[in-house]
Amino acid sequence: MRASLIQIAVDEGESVASRRVRTASLVRRQTGSDLVVLPELWTTGAFAYEQFAQEAEPLEGPTYEAMAKAASDAGVWLHAGSIPERDPDGPLYNTSLVFSPSGDLAAAYRKIHRFGFDKGEAVLMGAGRELVTVRLPTTTLGLATCYDLRFPELFRGLVDAGAETFVVPAGWPERRRAHWTLLAQARAVENQAFVLACGTAGTHAGVPQAGHSIVVDPWGEVLAEAGPDEEVLTVEFDPAKVAATREQFPALKDRVL
Repeated sequence: MRASLIQIAVDEGESVASRRVRTASLVRRQTGSDLVVLPELWTTGAFAYEQFAQEAEPLEGPTYEAMAKAASDAGVWLHAGSIPERDPDGPLYNTSLVFSPSGDLAAAYRKIHRFGFDKGEAVLMGAGRELVTVRLPTTTLGLATCYDLRFPELFRGLVDAGAETFVVPAGWPERRRAHWTLLAQARAVENQAFVLACGTAGTHAGVPQAGHSIVVDPWGEVLAEAGPDEEVLTVEFDPAKVAATREQFPALKDRVL
């Protein structure tokens, strides 16, 4: 399986509309990939809290339309990162969208763990409540977003739902980059699953981003890692390694709690 993680740079000098067009173009270039992944809140920037309400869009808004078309044009499964979703009957949500190669919406995941410690995202957005998996021809994706990476129980739930590959879009800050790498490897090892974690580059509202998108195998080995700037990180991996690892070292069978 071939996956491409597009580590978008989010900077204040580029409008949301321009970044949306540019990102769709980057997706279209990944025609040789099976799965393409974008970061969290790449339209606004994960720390640009004052833009959330202004740039929020309905689920089937302009980003949905642009990414559905890009996925169809490239013929890829596309995890389109997340957008600030405006629910007409409720609050804003940090919502991830996954499209099939035909451009159909395969899944939407509202981020469960909101970051901010009673400010920022934690008060501006509602919390999702449902675990979401997506069945691809060769693997089952488990969806999580950024701060979710710190909560192992979510990933255990995704494993119980059949997940073999975790996809984690993020807007992770540079000052905690060591945690980003450590937690991605931990979630892979403890669940014997692949982790595809796609972050942003650039600066969000004065907060430098970590970049360093990463792909980790079920043994915790880093298969590929990006640098700090915008780039496309492409890696080939064998989804069958999940079942082989779980059979060879059946630690999940010894779970008690």
